[in-house]
Amino acid sequence: MPTLRSHLNALANDFASTVLDAIRGVSLEDLVAGAQSDAGNEQRVSKATPTSPRPRARKSGRLSRRSAEDIAEALNKVVVLVKRHKDGLRAEQIRAELRMRPNEMPRVLKEGLAKRKLRSKGQKRATTYFAK
Repeated sequence: MPTLRSHLNALANDFASTVLDAIRGVSLEDLVAGAQSDAGNEQRVSKATPTSPRPRARKSGRLSRRSAEDIAEALNKVVVLVKRHKDGLRAEQIRAELRMRPNEMPRVLKEGLAKRKLRSKGQKRATTYFAK
């Protein structure tokens, strides 16, 4: 009785031989012309379809990689928000106002402090952020 592996190998060999026969039966010019028209179709499709935004988080809850521009944009939003509140805001308040995920905040706030766009006062959850 044939095993699954031997059956799959037989099917793969049949498929490969059929593809090779089809390729051998076509002229080189037809192959090149077909490849060029396929490449043109792919380019048209990729230009026509709008790029969808990256998913914010994977199933594991981990964020997808953010570019420096993404982080700078988030930092600008935080700075604008904090400037409106003279008494400053805590991280939870900033997150709630901007509807950000909790794991998005540390990188943005750290970047703001490093670039001196924000200053902080306090420790841990009592830290209040102010715009410079």
